[in-house]
This record gives sequence, C-alpha cells and structure tokens, in this order.
Amino acid sequence: MSRIGKRPVTIPSGVTATVQGQTVKMKGPKGELSFIVHDDVEVKFENGQVKVAPRHETNRAIALYGTARAQVANLVLGVTKGFEKKLEINGVGYRAALQGKNLQLALGYSHDVVYPIPQGITIAVPKPTEITITGNDSQRVGQVAAEIRSYRPPEPYKGKGVKYADEFIFRKEGKKK
Repeated sequence: MSRIGKRPVTIPSGVTATVQGQTVKMKGPKGELSFIVHDDVEVKFENGQVKVAPRHETNRAIALYGTARAQVANLVLGVTKGFEKKLEINGVGYRAALQGKNLQLALGYSHDVVYPIPQGITIAVPKPTEITITGNDSQRVGQVAAEIRSYRPPEPYKGKGVKYADEFIFRKEGKKK
C-alpha cells in the first residue's frame, strides 16, 4: 500500500475543491485546475480534505492511488503558489529574448528558433542566458521546459546548450595528443 496515498490532501483557506464522480476541481487565487481520477481509484471530499483510496485490491488500483493523491496535491499547490522551472543557456552567442507572445532563441543554428508561448504559461527572460517558466499546472510547465531544452540539449564536452538550472552535466575529457 502507498504511504503517500494514505495521507489525505488538506485544502487550505482560499481554495475551493469540488469532487464530482471521478473529476476533482480546484479553484484558487492562481486559477482553476481539474484532474480526472482513474476508475480504479475512489476519491472523496470530507471535512475540508480530499481522500483517495483504491476501489479494489488489485495491483493496478494500488499502483494508481498514490499517483492520484500526488496529482490532487499538485492541483492544490498549483492554484495557491504555482510552479516554476528555470533554464540556463551556455555557449558563445547563445541567448534568449521575448518578442511579443514568442520566445526567440539563438542557439548556434543558421536561424533563430521561435517558440510560441502556450496559453496559461508565463515566460520571463531576466538575463539573455536565463529563462524562467511559470504556471499553475505542473505538467504543462515541465513540458514547456522540456521542449525548450530539446532545441539544444547540453553536450558533455564544453557544456554548451540549454539546461535546467539545477541540472548537473557530466563532463567528458576531450581527445589527447
């Protein structure tokens, strides 16, 4: 049994939660989010807490209910604080800039890479070599960060490319004469 799934998710003040069937909806100061829980997982809203439990004692239900509880907790965190990912750009001439609703990246290609910013996501460029991605949905913020990183992942010899701020790049030694 999941240790995470056993704990109920407490709903803080300022957040309204509704559970209708398998759909959990949260509304707070940072917006509104919803999540559809799998049919093998039972979800209840009681005494200001959302409780998650497996419907049956099958391996699938036991595997899914801890994940469902974590998703519901992420909804609460998203509508109260929001999520943030930071990217760093390393390399000579590599830079980022905002142009309207697009992120323009110069990553060593013959052309600039233009990334359209999705709705519900905010991108800030405090320095030309730093990108900050914020939003209320954890999955979307991570997906946008992964898409931007995929344009030029960091290489192991000089470390050039787009990397997460907390990522460690394992460096390799070059050829010796």
